[in-house]
Amino acid sequence: MSLTIEQAVKAHVVAAAAFLPTVEATFHYDARDPFAVRVDFPASATLEGTEVSWTFARELLREGLTGPVGTGDVRVRPHGWERLIVEFHAPEGMAVVHLPSAEVRGFLERTAAVVAPGEERITVDLDRCLAALMREG
Repeated sequence: MSLTIEQAVKAHVVAAAAFLPTVEATFHYDARDPFAVRVDFPASATLEGTEVSWTFARELLREGLTGPVGTGDVRVRPHGWERLIVEFHAPEGMAVVHLPSAEVRGFLERTAAVVAPGEERITVDLDRCLAALMREG
């Protein structure tokens, strides 16, 4: 079984000035960092015309399917059963992204097959993490 998961999703990005057409964002999950997911947006999804990546807690994405969560840079909430709204807050501004809930659920199911929710701590290589922290310090 693969330790990494990638899945394209159709995203509607709402910017401060305009509603942009549907873009293909890509979710990533890597069992070496079992608590996190990453989503990459193509340059066409941003007002600046540059690719953007956000990394945040997988749990935030999972909990956001059933109720509003997040108080920091990433906030997630359901919009009915079919749509998930993710807000990305940065010093430059905020983006609101509408995602199909079914695609997000499918992605999360695939990540759970690699590392089940609640078992992330078991898979973390503490020695590797400590060594990385020591190199950064």
